[in-house]
Amino acid sequence: MAAIVGRSRPLVGITASIHGSRIAAMANRLALWRAGASSVRITAESPFPIDRLDALVVGGGDDIDASLYGESARPHIRIDPERDRLEMLALDCAAKIGLPVLGICRGSQMINVHRGGSLHVDIHEVYDEAPHMRTVLPRKRIRIAPDSRLYRILGIAECRVNALHHQSVDRVGDGLRVVARERAGIVQGIEAPNEPFMIGVQWHPEYLVADSRQQALFRRLVDTAAGTAPLDEFVEVPSRRSVRASG
Repeated sequence: MAAIVGRSRPLVGITASIHGSRIAAMANRLALWRAGASSVRITAESPFPIDRLDALVVGGGDDIDASLYGESARPHIRIDPERDRLEMLALDCAAKIGLPVLGICRGSQMINVHRGGSLHVDIHEVYDEAPHMRTVLPRKRIRIAPDSRLYRILGIAECRVNALHHQSVDRVGDGLRVVARERAGIVQGIEAPNEPFMIGVQWHPEYLVADSRQQALFRRLVDTAAGTAPLDEFVEVPSRRSVRASG
């Protein structure tokens, strides 16, 4: 897959809430710029045509509406139904045209829900041993499957990551596999092994700006969008131009 002809940099869309953190938005845009891409922030109030993008980042934020995966909503949990709809449609379009997709925290969960999976509404109701941790610092240790694309990108089987979540993947969606967990068993990474780039991480690599391994996630996303990622990272799919011509 190559970036749309005429662009000097691939264009990556970043989904966000209308009341999302400016710090998170700046961190994502900086990470993508350093990786060689331009970016556009996409919200329910400021949509953008997904078929004009070269890649998609489904960002972090509020919880996903539990009704989307067959659970009851919790009254104390803040949700953003308009953003849920935006991201479900964005992922529909990304799947249709073969966009590389990176899901971050909530975004990883949304990839799973979009594929028919479910979430643990509160991880501490399921994982008794899980520490109550909320930090942008890399304090949580995770293990990564050595036969995964995530491992090939990060180049390490164990690392420390940050934690800003209280939900996680439960039932895994169609075409996805779990590729990273923390010691308590909570899912920390998922991917679609039969697609060029569909990875979800439960942590926030955009905040780990000094960690070149974590920033490699953004570089590989951009390289895949530009068609310059290593060949062994690709699964043969139609090019953007051929998809448009056939549609």
